Parts: sequence; C-alpha cells; structure tokens
Amino acid sequence: MIYRTTFALDEETAKRLKRLATHWDVSQAEVVRRSLEKAARETEEQKSSPVELLRKLFAAGQGLDPEKGSAYIAEVYEDRKHWRGQ
Repeated sequence: MIYRTTFALDEETAKRLKRLATHWDVSQAEVVRRSLEKAARETEEQKSSPVELLRKLFAAGQGLDPEKGSAYIAEVYEDRKHWRGQ
C-alpha cells in the first residue's frame, strides 16, 4: 500500500533532497524512504538499557562516586528481580 503525504520543507532542505535524488539517481520519495530507514536503524543501535545508561553516567563521574553507583545499580537490579517475582 502506498501512502501519499504532503509536508513543507525549507529551501535548503528541498535543495538537499533534490541533490541527493539526482546523485543517487532515485526519486525524492526514495531519498526520504532511505533516510528514514537509516535514521530508524541508527536510533535502534543507540538505544541502551537503563542499567547501561546508569553505568555510563557513573563511569563518567557525573558527580557520583563510581563505587556508590555500582552498588546502586546492583541494588536496583535485585529490587527489580523481587518486584518481578523472579
């Protein structure tokens, strides 16, 4: 199924879209499809688990002691296991 849509672009974005379509030898719609697919894939790759995000925060020393941070992560992990009945 094909969905038709209309949206407004600023002049520079419209020029960029046309340049890419010409360079890739595809339609402007195909440029949008490819760009959305790439953005979605990169977004998925960047997702981290909440625990991993906390580890990065603690490791970066964002005002938190790394040892206290690790202890906190372990505590939360254990609490979540009990909360989920595991």
